[in-house]
Amino acid sequence: MEKVALITGLALLQFIYFGFRVGMARGKYRIKAPETTGHDVFERIYRVHYNTMEQLIVFLPALWGFAWYIDVDWAFWSGLVFVVARGYYAFSYTRNPDSRGPAVMVSSLVMWGLLIGAFYGAASLYLQSIA
Repeated sequence: MEKVALITGLALLQFIYFGFRVGMARGKYRIKAPETTGHDVFERIYRVHYNTMEQLIVFLPALWGFAWYIDVDWAFWSGLVFVVARGYYAFSYTRNPDSRGPAVMVSSLVMWGLLIGAFYGAASLYLQSIA
């Protein structure tokens, strides 16, 4: 499970970094808190951070559930793909929002795969226990 803890830490560090970028962009584009609009590039950086938070709410429990019920190694590698895809999403969306599609698709597929696997593993174990 140490591998999954590493991926969890990496995903959270990435999220913190994205938040740092929002703070820096606030200064650069003179967007005072609590405003979240006012400059196109700032809004993209803000959306990267916010969207990543939305993804983490599903990704992290799915990652741990998959590791627990299915396979730690698959969870690790899937998690690594997710983090890399989120990094590419941040890069591509900030530069050109129309180019974010592949990164969104990859990270979403990984997240859904982990979630379905975790649910399947937990449900299978539960059904075995009541049979």
